[in-house]
Amino acid sequence: MSSVSPYEVVIGLEIHAQLATVSKLFCGDSTAFGAAPNTHVSPVTLAHPGSLPVTNKKAIEYAIRMGLACGSEIERDNYFARKNYFYPDLPKGYQISQHTTPICKGGRVTIKTAEGSRAIQLNRIHLEEDAGKSIHDLEELYTSIDLNRAGTPLIEIVTEPDIFSADEAWQYVTEVRKLVQWLDICDGNMEEGSLRCDANISLRPRGSKQLGTKVEVKNLNSIRNVKKAIEYEIERMTVILMDGGVIRQQTRSFDASTDTTFAIRDKEDANDYRYFPDPDLAPFHLSDAFIASIKSALPPLPEQLISTFMQEYGLSEYDATQLCDQKGTADYFLALTKHTNACKPAANWILGPVRQYLNEQQIDWSAFPLSPERLAGLIALVESGKMSFSAASARLLPAMMDNDQDATTLAGMLNLLQVNDDAEISQWVQEALTRLPDKVQEYKKGKKALLGLFVGEVKKISKGKADPRSVTRILEEQLNQS
Repeated sequence: MSSVSPYEVVIGLEIHAQLATVSKLFCGDSTAFGAAPNTHVSPVTLAHPGSLPVTNKKAIEYAIRMGLACGSEIERDNYFARKNYFYPDLPKGYQISQHTTPICKGGRVTIKTAEGSRAIQLNRIHLEEDAGKSIHDLEELYTSIDLNRAGTPLIEIVTEPDIFSADEAWQYVTEVRKLVQWLDICDGNMEEGSLRCDANISLRPRGSKQLGTKVEVKNLNSIRNVKKAIEYEIERMTVILMDGGVIRQQTRSFDASTDTTFAIRDKEDANDYRYFPDPDLAPFHLSDAFIASIKSALPPLPEQLISTFMQEYGLSEYDATQLCDQKGTADYFLALTKHTNACKPAANWILGPVRQYLNEQQIDWSAFPLSPERLAGLIALVESGKMSFSAASARLLPAMMDNDQDATTLAGMLNLLQVNDDAEISQWVQEALTRLPDKVQEYKKGKKALLGLFVGEVKKISKGKADPRSVTRILEEQLNQS
């Protein structure tokens, strides 16, 4: 698509985040993923006559937690409504949701793009229950239904039409996923369906304030797919408009194998879901004290921690941002700084060798075997010059993963501690210079860059045990003798 298109895209996103409660929104059935089909069900989930729902207090708390983190207004007086429509995997024939009283109103999520930071405005965050799952590829002639997911608590995070490119949408979904994980209210696993996104996309002439005809792409299950689906729709709708056609208001789906969308159904301007307050669920009031207790328990948010890491720990914006990419990373860094004042080296270790280890082992921070106190001991060895960074990262760090010894003891056992004794280093230096007489003459004639060659030779002779700073000093002293 040409960069000088006469049209601009306007996007609104709806993200459904499955809340990390142990039980469902209105009954005690388990929400655990991966169980055998139709085993996490009860009379309430199956909508048996006479079964009555009871609201999950923890789900309400999680919704408020998200709203507070986004700067939303928390609605004090709430109720649940019945949203009537038929799906084969919705046993009741209606979904329990919030309509006129979303628990969180307004708010924002800040994103960073090439143009800088911008706050994406939210319309609302509301609570609702999930439907079950229809599986179309198990049986040739039938659709299979798994109701384990039916009744799982969701928050739906709805933006205003305030996103203006596929890249902004990608950044927004990335930030929301990071935020729900940070708040520990959703695992953010899009492959398992814990986080799903619907994109509402329209085009309008540049400079116009009126929104164009909207197309909705449903159930995007990866951040990549959100971006690809929007890019495809921008291209598709632009071609139609440029050819003089009319955009049809549709619900579409995304084919990840071809990076294209396809129509599911045409959509009217409004749906008659016949909302009315659920008569089986009492309205609930949120007291100021209850909301305040949730607010006081919120962890510092990424933006706050980035500022703290820069101002109080002297880190660069890049390092601070990387440390706040995941809450586990930030928490470990904070714990580490309780055992060391070397904040910049601590950040380097976490973002370098430790992150590499986590990636290679395909584990997260909860499974990382090295305590902050033990890693601080390793950092102290390097910072004091008793050990080189390369030996510490390549040999000592892996050895500490399977050993309870502290860094100093284990480094001694492995013969990794550096030698700072001038007499012993002088012997290694003399041996290195004796091996390279031609290079010594070239150095004395002005090729000072050869110093690194001599340092490397001493490193080989000492098997990495010679302190590089002492080696460099003694080399210069001997080479500069007449």
